[in-house]
Amino acid sequence: MARLPYADLTHPEVSPLVDQIVAERGSVLHLYQMLLQSPPVARGWLNHLTGIRQHSSLAGDIREMVIMRIAILNGAPYEADQHAPIALKEGMSQAQLDALGEWEGSALFSDKERAVLAYTDAMTRHVQVPDAVFDGAKQYFSAREMVELTATIATYNMVSRFLEALQIHTHDER
Repeated sequence: MARLPYADLTHPEVSPLVDQIVAERGSVLHLYQMLLQSPPVARGWLNHLTGIRQHSSLAGDIREMVIMRIAILNGAPYEADQHAPIALKEGMSQAQLDALGEWEGSALFSDKERAVLAYTDAMTRHVQVPDAVFDGAKQYFSAREMVELTATIATYNMVSRFLEALQIHTHDER
């Protein structure tokens, strides 16, 4: 169970945001139910995540592979539960999802995917990224895509840390 109560979605202060979240996401997931405890934070978070998820030029399979790897590294099962179906829809295989925990020893990932995973691991585990790791990823992406890849990795590290600090999980009851 989450460490704090979920927001009252019928409260007039959050109603416009609830409508926006439903329009953009289909439902108000536990993450947003918690964020709505602070409408200004929820609004900013929603706008930021919408940019990352829906307005980025980064390929969906790469984006979701990054998110799933971060969920594994940060021990964030809610993040993984929410994104595994999206990753499959975006083109990742179940075998790739299953191999993400030990991707370095797997032949299921292309050189580009391996470079992205190394970059994700460096940013998530160490924050500072060695030049060789950055250059390995940069060879596959434009400057815009590198900014979007970096922002995606940073953003989903933020998401997993928020989820885990507040113990937000899929099985929570509203």
